[in-house]
Amino acid sequence: MNISDSARLTYDFMTANDAQLLFELDQDSEVMRHINGGELTSMQEIREIFIPRLESYADISKGWGMWKVSIKPNSNSAEQLSASEQFLGWILVRPLEFFSESPQWNNLELGWRFKQLAWGKGIATEAAQAVMEVVTNSEHVQYISAIALEENISSIKIMEKLGMKFLKKAMHHDPLGDCELVYYQKEIKPQIS
Repeated sequence: MNISDSARLTYDFMTANDAQLLFELDQDSEVMRHINGGELTSMQEIREIFIPRLESYADISKGWGMWKVSIKPNSNSAEQLSASEQFLGWILVRPLEFFSESPQWNNLELGWRFKQLAWGKGIATEAAQAVMEVVTNSEHVQYISAIALEENISSIKIMEKLGMKFLKKAMHHDPLGDCELVYYQKEIKPQIS
């Protein structure tokens, strides 16, 4: 599966080779504020927790995994930036509740994390829209969902711009820790009775 460039951005499938970019992104306490209260991620955590989790659900043929979002290289400003400087963040795609006993195979979760320099510019919305359009083309995908802390208003606004509606507030269970989140969802294909 391939995600075509959007107006300002390019997309590449992320692997363990991108550990340094993942680490750099997680070194801003403001970026991490709505993830874990602002704690920075160590390189050991990237290698021992984050990468194995990514590899457990990554399937490029389905678009599941993390998509690296970078500034489009044809812009004058991007040509003078290193790969690390061009990297803005990522879009995550995996079945909702993947790490539970009953993953929702027909309901894909979108997630995102971006450097502060991308905030407030529509970058996350543009990237999530581009990825969503491709991964929801599968006949098996009925819903697209996203989850966030209730106070993460910026992420909730992105969900709404993507056409998702509030579904519920509930406890989200994850091997890394449970927390109460808001769930937003968009129906892609009506359920067949």
